[in-house]
Amino acid sequence: MSDSSGWEVDVEGNFPLHKAVVEVMPSGTKIVSAASSGISAWTKTAKISVILEDGTRKRYFLKCATGQGARPLVEGEFHSVSAIDAVVPGLVPKAAGWGQYDNGETQEYFFLGDFHDMDFSAAPDPEYLMSQIADLHRKGMSPNGLFGFPIPTVCGKMERTVIWEKSWAKSFTHQLKDVIKYDNETNGQWLEYDAACQQLIDGVIPRLLGALQSDGREITPALIHGDLWERNIGIDMETGETILFDPGSTYAHNEMEFGTWRCTWAFYFNSPIYMRLYQRHVEPSEPVDEWDDRNRLYSIHPYLNDSAGHPGSLSRQIAYNDMLFLCEKYAPLDCLEKYDPDKDVSVTGAYVPFAMKQLG
Repeated sequence: MSDSSGWEVDVEGNFPLHKAVVEVMPSGTKIVSAASSGISAWTKTAKISVILEDGTRKRYFLKCATGQGARPLVEGEFHSVSAIDAVVPGLVPKAAGWGQYDNGETQEYFFLGDFHDMDFSAAPDPEYLMSQIADLHRKGMSPNGLFGFPIPTVCGKMERTVIWEKSWAKSFTHQLKDVIKYDNETNGQWLEYDAACQQLIDGVIPRLLGALQSDGREITPALIHGDLWERNIGIDMETGETILFDPGSTYAHNEMEFGTWRCTWAFYFNSPIYMRLYQRHVEPSEPVDEWDDRNRLYSIHPYLNDSAGHPGSLSRQIAYNDMLFLCEKYAPLDCLEKYDPDKDVSVTGAYVPFAMKQLG
């Protein structure tokens, strides 16, 4: 039951539960407990234990968000999870719903899905995982044949521009401009960096990504998870199955999925076995010899996304150096600074752990 303010009462646990959350559950559901669970950089998360009308016990995972990107975060996750589950059932927890309510101070948005007890310390089986990811990319077809997504989604908490485009170069440019803007808002203007960003957009992307759809070459928009890294994957403790979560999907060039695997915080996805097994199912796009450069370009997006969310992180400098590499190779400009291989993590092998803490 709920009180006059809309909050559920007589519920065990330390997590306040609003009636709006209960309303997306099946009719007749009785709430047993609501307790904080898990660690999230941008949201508050909880495990909700319930008894369904037929007496079956069930657990839900609840994610609540406020502020920047809150609505696209939860609404986008609901539609992303639903799209992935329709293509590869069981790869993500089933979504139950999403919604919003007034928490007394601001609008709070929530996502509700099935709860899984998961182990996050073990690396997923490479062969099984990559066959599942390949299935997602091959079977997740764009509803209109274009790149984009029906509604805005996020990476972390940063909203993506996912308007429909025929050109993948244009679609990726929208998303890159997003994170450049967010990064500048967080860390301030940097003239040399701004010049490299502009040359990347004006010169590198049309050449490097434009080649995917020129001279008779074509790529098919693929449904991607959109934020696939080690902290968004777990092993179900009951079934042993690999579970992906926290998607911010879009229909994209499938290779964009793996940009974050190049980043400094990758600790097992940087092993070549994962990509080698994936490419048994899905071959690299033509031109094949530009795969690594495309991967470098795609890694700039998560680096700047990280920089925008964590002021002063090393990610901005790493992304800047990667921009210089790509500009020198594909769109040279004399006024730009020079690429420094000593700052290139693909050369040095540097690893920087990604720190997260639960919101209070």
